[in-house]
Amino acid sequence: MFSGIINHLGAVVKRTGSVLEVKAKLKPKLGASIAINGVCLTVTKSKGGVLSFDVGPDTWARTNLRAARRVNVEPSLRVGDEISGHFVAGHVDACAEVLAFAPWEKGFRRLRVATPPALRGLLPVKGSVAVDGVSLTVTASTPRFFEIMLVPHTLEHTTLGRLKPGDRVNLEADPMARYAREALKGMTRDRA
Repeated sequence: MFSGIINHLGAVVKRTGSVLEVKAKLKPKLGASIAINGVCLTVTKSKGGVLSFDVGPDTWARTNLRAARRVNVEPSLRVGDEISGHFVAGHVDACAEVLAFAPWEKGFRRLRVATPPALRGLLPVKGSVAVDGVSLTVTASTPRFFEIMLVPHTLEHTTLGRLKPGDRVNLEADPMARYAREALKGMTRDRA
């Protein structure tokens, strides 16, 4: 479990077959869970500041890890840690295209992302979403796209400040929204 608050940036060193190597200023134990661009991965090796992860074919296909150069890195939460963002599972729902990334005011930027079918109905205004692992608040939502406003701190301390239209980002809906949708589906089935 993660919070979506990014305190570390990493650089992809190598991708070979099923292995991803990321240089990051962390010293995790082997077997630790680390979110890389919002994808929960297990540390299989750590040497000289380079972390190795096994990545399965499904994860390569459903995320932006194949193309990423710089990545957001977040170690898993420990009991007693402050949760400043929202609960993020590290289970990416979809990868979607950045449609627009425009200046707003006073250093803020507006990010518009295509709404993938898997997230329709899960991105309400003022709801939470993780974009490349970063906990953010939805400011506008339609069936085709949603928007978020990025503050200067987020732009400077995560990979999101480097986005441009056409880039693809990993998305994870707020787990609470997903659980609520599934509960409502179950109630609807029970009534039928």
